Amino acid sequence: MTGTEPANFTSYEILNQEFYARETPQVAIDLLGKYIIYETDSKSLVAKIVETEAYLGGEDPASHAATKSKTNRNSAMYQETGMTYVYLIYGRYYCLNIVTESDEKAGAVLIRAVEPVFGIKNMRENRGAKVDDLNLTNGPGKLCQAFGFDMRQNKLPVYQGQLTIRENASETCTAHIGVSRRIGISKAKSKELRYFIIGNKFVSGKKSLNYRQIKR
Repeated sequence: MTGTEPANFTSYEILNQEFYARETPQVAIDLLGKYIIYETDSKSLVAKIVETEAYLGGEDPASHAATKSKTNRNSAMYQETGMTYVYLIYGRYYCLNIVTESDEKAGAVLIRAVEPVFGIKNMRENRGAKVDDLNLTNGPGKLCQAFGFDMRQNKLPVYQGQLTIRENASETCTAHIGVSRRIGISKAKSKELRYFIIGNKFVSGKKSLNYRQIKR
């Protein structure tokens, strides 16, 4: 990682709200290779999405919407599509999700890992610890810490504002996509709803998980 600013990253095309209004697994796959861009008055942070997980709303025992009722915690999942859902785990780490499909469905995609592109010095400062490059953002809690995300980023649209997800139309997508069971959960563990860029060194969960290659 050099931390060099990608050419004209602010000109990357913002994914519109309709991008997220599709079946959750497909959105999770299509987010791979896209860029999270977080801009404030003092800094810009940019990273490429390399790993995601799909959560299927009320029909999915591992989803926070499995109760099929709105709570203080999961209320963000019942927002309009393309909004953020941020929650706290273990009383310490935040996780960033994007709401998919419709408010009745309450689907969401967890952003599990990203590859840092720009603003890496600020990411290291946000992490507040001496970490090597590979462990900077290779997990959902790590990436939120690196970007400085907390509950202030909950219920925000990622198609406008300071936090957006974009694509570089000039890039040719040649990455191979892997799918495996989800990790770090206790329910519905057998569901193959974790997606990642095969061979990317920033993907989390490098334990010996069986996976298969799929097409976009």
